[in-house]
Amino acid sequence: MRRPDRRTIRTFQRRLLAWYAAHGRDLPWRRTRDGYRVLVSEIMLQQTQVDRVLPKYREFLRRYPTVQELAAADVNEVRRLWYPLGYNVRPVRLHAIARETVARYHGRLPADERALRALPGIGRYTAGAIRAFAHGHDAAILDTNVRRVLGRVFLGPRRLARVRGQKAWWDLAEALVPRGRAYDFNQALMDFGATWCTPRKPRCAPCPMRAFCAAYAPLRRAGDGAARR
Repeated sequence: MRRPDRRTIRTFQRRLLAWYAAHGRDLPWRRTRDGYRVLVSEIMLQQTQVDRVLPKYREFLRRYPTVQELAAADVNEVRRLWYPLGYNVRPVRLHAIARETVARYHGRLPADERALRALPGIGRYTAGAIRAFAHGHDAAILDTNVRRVLGRVFLGPRRLARVRGQKAWWDLAEALVPRGRAYDFNQALMDFGATWCTPRKPRCAPCPMRAFCAAYAPLRRAGDGAARR
């Protein structure tokens, strides 16, 4: 996958951050840099909509406000509290992460990617989220929403069909993170994909990326052609 030129990257970064300042969602896990609370939100948000997570996130943290209290809890009680979010292996993994974090890291999630990914159930995305949102590192993230935004803006339908493997996607995501702004930038990417650049009926008309979006360009050319006819 060819890397975008620097000018396009800077324009994308600037416009996305400006969009986020105006349209970003106010979510409770964005009001903390506590690694444990970030972890809870990220595990809950896996394959689950934000609206379903919000009440359970608050309830879960009232019951287990610290990683130590979660680690000391009975895993079956944790699973019962998790209901009805579904995908029920997640509370078991979260409980195991808490126990290992207390045992190995004195209750503080590490900032090192390798150490994070050695914890049970933490993959590259969750490690990147913890590093960016809790520790302030310039780490990339790549979930379904982010992949859709990047694929549309920088690839378009034809090039998208030729992409193979995860490495190309991660290389693109990492190339876009602005130094010192990973927190806002990554949150903006997720919000943009979830609320504007949606799977169906994306908001192309007011989109700040429209002028250079590879997926929008064919639509623009088709419209010009129709006008000429």
